Amino acid sequence: MALILNIETATPFLSLALSRDGQVVASRDFDTQNSHAEMITILIGEIMQESHTAFIDLDAVAVSKGPGSYTGLRIGVSTAKGICYAKNIPLIAVSTLQAMALGMARGREQASEEVVFCPMIDARRMEVYDALYNSKNKEIRTVKPTIVDESTYADLLQDQVIVFGGNGAAKCKEVIKHNNAVFLENFNPSATWMAPLAEKTFRDEAFEDVAYFEPFYLKAYIAGKSRVKGLYD
Repeated sequence: MALILNIETATPFLSLALSRDGQVVASRDFDTQNSHAEMITILIGEIMQESHTAFIDLDAVAVSKGPGSYTGLRIGVSTAKGICYAKNIPLIAVSTLQAMALGMARGREQASEEVVFCPMIDARRMEVYDALYNSKNKEIRTVKPTIVDESTYADLLQDQVIVFGGNGAAKCKEVIKHNNAVFLENFNPSATWMAPLAEKTFRDEAFEDVAYFEPFYLKAYIAGKSRVKGLYD
């Protein structure tokens, strides 16, 4: 059995879970509003203490690889790498959107093949990072940036129910108007949904290179221009 620390920092919502054999034994979810760096080590310490677990007991660390917030992903990956390097244990990367889709499908295990899950992460304006998954958590449309309007999913919605969730879905609710569109309220990424995917990856020994692994940003990071005159002159 593998004991894995799962770290999710792709959005303003920070989530951590300690899982054994794919089952969560301790977890923390916290709306950090992008203050991940202030809370992540504190919450990791809490779940390790709560579960009476030492870092030496860990078999691997799994991190949500993106897409998502550039800063959030960097903090999560840096933390995961630090633990893996210090303890000489494997690093596992889990798709943020795939883990979200797995969580969105919970409670819908009897859903027909016509039901599709569309996790969405807010990008900017009416743009989201999204992908499509079937009820078996198989990717049926790859991860990409999407500018959403009333016609974006129109063809798909004619033939099947699409369940939308994530912080990108909230802003699309007023745009996507169709009887086959279902929106999950207050659905956030969670390390809990990472646990089964991380366990499978551990068993497959599909580990990342601790030194060279980078998050899946999807789009290049563009730093905002400082408003302080002369700061970068």
